[in-house]
Amino acid sequence: MTGIPRRALMAGGAVAATAALLSGCLQNPNSGAGGEGGSGAGGGFVNSGSTPNDKVVTILGAFGGDEEKFFNASLADFQKSSGIKIEYTSDQDFTTTIKQKVNAGDSPDIGLFPQPGGILEFASQKKLQPIDSYLDYDKLSNTLLPGFLDAARYKGRVYGAPMRNAVKSIVWYPKAAYEKAGYSTTEPSIQALEKNVADKIAAGGVTPWCIGWESDQATGWVGTDWVEEYMIRMYGPEVYDDWTSHRIPFNDPKVVKALDEVAKILKDPKQVLGGPKGVLNTAFGDAMTPAFSDPPKCYLHRQGNFATTFYPKKVQADLDNEVGIFVFPKFEGGYKGQAIVGGGDLAALFNGNDPDAKKVMEFITSDKFGGPWAKAGGWLSPHKTFDTSNYPNETTKKIAEIANKADVLRFDGSDVMPKVVGSGTFWTEMVKWENGQSSQQTADNIEASWPKS
Repeated sequence: MTGIPRRALMAGGAVAATAALLSGCLQNPNSGAGGEGGSGAGGGFVNSGSTPNDKVVTILGAFGGDEEKFFNASLADFQKSSGIKIEYTSDQDFTTTIKQKVNAGDSPDIGLFPQPGGILEFASQKKLQPIDSYLDYDKLSNTLLPGFLDAARYKGRVYGAPMRNAVKSIVWYPKAAYEKAGYSTTEPSIQALEKNVADKIAAGGVTPWCIGWESDQATGWVGTDWVEEYMIRMYGPEVYDDWTSHRIPFNDPKVVKALDEVAKILKDPKQVLGGPKGVLNTAFGDAMTPAFSDPPKCYLHRQGNFATTFYPKKVQADLDNEVGIFVFPKFEGGYKGQAIVGGGDLAALFNGNDPDAKKVMEFITSDKFGGPWAKAGGWLSPHKTFDTSNYPNETTKKIAEIANKADVLRFDGSDVMPKVVGSGTFWTEMVKWENGQSSQQTADNIEASWPKS
């Protein structure tokens, strides 16, 4: 997910990504099989979108406003040097619109997907071109954050490449007050953070965690993020993938255990500002605001890189001095590597017969794309090799560093689950859970809602 989670704003979410969609090998596919004149998406190149070789490439995406402005600015030099005109259309209801266009035979040349589920669905219908047939797969794999390409993998081949990154596994804190109190930012585990930082904050009469879930019809998505953080840290990426693709049931004992561990923070009134009722009644965008009081009313805020857009204007104007960050810690006794939960916009090619569209895909999925957008703020490259001097402040550079040092990245789990679960029962049952429902009952209810086919 990029920026503010669009599933929270649109109550949209991913299309079903079943175990069958995510099954298959995870190594580099045989690019020769999908090269020029090769098998492509199962029999030649997919042929949709605008007329090939007309020097016009159409793109449909979900970001508008300033994001659209900076996206277009990032394409300006490429258009001049290549002679290719790029026509970008913004649609806030992208998930619905792209399906309508594809079904009507009016696909864009390229789609920018805010969740991987839509790509997997179109790949199963042979509507998209696998990236190994026109991009340098090995180069991408070497420069991207580890695990990013797996998000759009269908039966062993990858059908979308990231052009934007979003990092969720960040803990924010009010810098001056936190450092004055001498609290640590380098704890080796979430258990150590609780013992050595959170409990000390609580002992001083302040609740350590700033947490807000309220998001109208999407209330609960913040809670799903916490479960995802714990699932990958407790069990690693393989079990995480098994969970999100339903190779293990949602009520597997591992999931119930993760919920119980999350409850040690989110359900404890000594740990979260306002207790469970405060969590549910505080707008997610206002969660960190009490941390900037004098003295702070809470200190720690786990949220994605977009969180700063909701901070007070004074804080945004002096971000490097007002806030500090560190990566969400590992789980003691769990996965030994550093995992990151995040998301991003994925570019996918509908017009496999158009060399112009392939050139555009090559550029927007490369580490050369995005300089003007990065300088304006609010955009992160998915490439470890991106020039970080483009980022406007040290905070953003540190977020990029956190992502670049990660051992593995996994997409927000609810974004790859079936919509009825990922942006449905997972949200609503988490609200019941925060209100007192047991972890076992919560997991059982979500499992019962999982589509049967």
